[in-house]
Amino acid sequence: MSSSATVIKPVKPAITLSSLGQIHPTTLAPLLLDPEQSTKLAVIDVRDSDHIGGNINGSTWIPINQLDARMPELLRTLKDKDRVIFHCMLSQQRGPKAALMYARAKRSAEDKAEAEAAKTAATQSEGSEEKPSDGNVDGIDKKNKSGTDASPPQEVCVLEGGFGWWQSRYGPDPRLTANYEADIWV
Repeated sequence: MSSSATVIKPVKPAITLSSLGQIHPTTLAPLLLDPEQSTKLAVIDVRDSDHIGGNINGSTWIPINQLDARMPELLRTLKDKDRVIFHCMLSQQRGPKAALMYARAKRSAEDKAEAEAAKTAATQSEGSEEKPSDGNVDGIDKKNKSGTDASPPQEVCVLEGGFGWWQSRYGPDPRLTANYEADIWV
């Protein structure tokens, strides 16, 4: 008779609109101007044809109708960012929807990777009596000394007020806003 231990994993809280953070334009602007901080974040603009008239410097434009198709690319290219900020014109519908889609796709990809790693570890341990116990898999230490993941989780948030608020404060500033057309915003 063989015994098998059942491992119960804690249930992660659901990702909802209320669980997403918001960042105010006056908080984002200094981060974008700081060369050290700006490399740690990504701004994703999900406006459609209303993208004309300006955009946040360094932002990536992915119209909301292209987001599903480009999600694998986003997950891959943004994996090392500390913060990913989504926005549309007002950040009331498209921006929050995009942030929610991204956060859920990211969670799903992480869960899949964890399941595959656990399956691989189980397969390897069947052939060997030694089991790694320090978080070291394939020679890479995945955990820090406290036993938690070495990097903090990525923050997914929405730009409060969207590009509408952004342009009203920073539109004319070429350090922060590219392709600004003041006549459109009068």
